[in-house]
Amino acid sequence: MRIHLLSFMLVAWLAAFCNPTQAAAKIEHWQTPQGSRVYYVHTEGLPMVDIQVAFDAGSARDGSRFGLSALTSALLDTGAGRWNADEIAQRFESVGAQFGSSVSNDMASVSLRTLTDKPLFDKALETMQVILTSPSFKEADFQREKNRTLAGLKQQEESPAELASIAFYKALYGDHPYGHPTPGSIPTVSGLEVADLRSFYQKYYVAANAMVVIVGDLSRQQAEQTAEKLVSGLPTGQKPETLPEVVMPVKAGKQHIEFPSSQTHVLVGMPGTYRKDPDYFNLYVGNHILGGAVLVSKLFEEIREKRGLAYSASSSLGPMSRKGPFAISLQTRNDQTGQALEVLNKTVADFIAQGPTEAELTAAKKNITGGFAMRFDTNKELASYVSMIGFYEMPLDYLDTFQQNVEKVTAASIKEAFKRRVDPQLMQTITVGGSAKKSEK
Repeated sequence: MRIHLLSFMLVAWLAAFCNPTQAAAKIEHWQTPQGSRVYYVHTEGLPMVDIQVAFDAGSARDGSRFGLSALTSALLDTGAGRWNADEIAQRFESVGAQFGSSVSNDMASVSLRTLTDKPLFDKALETMQVILTSPSFKEADFQREKNRTLAGLKQQEESPAELASIAFYKALYGDHPYGHPTPGSIPTVSGLEVADLRSFYQKYYVAANAMVVIVGDLSRQQAEQTAEKLVSGLPTGQKPETLPEVVMPVKAGKQHIEFPSSQTHVLVGMPGTYRKDPDYFNLYVGNHILGGAVLVSKLFEEIREKRGLAYSASSSLGPMSRKGPFAISLQTRNDQTGQALEVLNKTVADFIAQGPTEAELTAAKKNITGGFAMRFDTNKELASYVSMIGFYEMPLDYLDTFQQNVEKVTAASIKEAFKRRVDPQLMQTITVGGSAKKSEK
């Protein structure tokens, strides 16, 4: 049995060095000569580094070609420079490195986890740099990935959860760039050509629009050299224009999508908070009490524990560059949908009007701060946090001050923030499932 070198080293490090009470990391920041922002954290204990390169090139930049960002990202490592997909995979495998790419509404990123032993590191870094700067975008690779995407989109039509999510974002955002699903739709993806991907890449995958995150056992000098190597082959380019502000719904809305299922998927919400929102911590702690903590939340207590209307009920905040969704979700029997919605809406309205109790607030703070250090106790998790901090240009001491900001929250400040930001008169409701009458037959 062949043991993956990097996985073996990681397990050894976790057993010997992982300390859940570690202090938040010191983040250093600079710019490369090409204008790319760099965020670096030096860690010790394992000869390993996690690297991310992110671009303001998420699905919000698709324009009318929904799915363009996602398909561009998916094609990056299918061929680059003189290597095809198999050769790229073999290069990473031969040095025990792991490479990945991802896309969200706001950003597209590539990531690398590799050992820092020089021969291994140099080969992994060179491969990543070629993928970033010289993707092939060959027609055959494009057609394969396009067909794979279309197959996935076809499968979504059979998922009530996916249908609810698509309708929910459309209800919240309309024609705003956040209003369409990241993978796109069958009509828009069907119309894409490989030339569209090349144009998107050339516009957004540029040094001025790039951010490099480096977390691991590299010196500051090595980190500087690494960042410059990764972006040196990219044209300077320029950052895209900022996204438009989200236009709030003018009134509450309801939409039901008929689906042959015994359960109805329910989503209720509205545009909520953004990354630099001064109300963020009040909303964050308040949401933890309302539905974020799930098993000990008010929504779970009212909907599941007291009435048995759903297996689970929860709420979430999705802060982005602009106002991301505040969403409440549950699944219930078709014939109980109306009752579940009544309890959901009353619970939210009561929370906005009354706020949390002091006991609820104390319990939430303990829960949030008690497990905070565990959220970034590996390089990979820390790199994800640093990437968020860097991309949204948050304060570099965000991790250091997180628990202090949570402790500052009061019951009154939560109540005031929810009154400002969550208006029941603007909430959008999406239900996907069978009608009550049909389910009773």
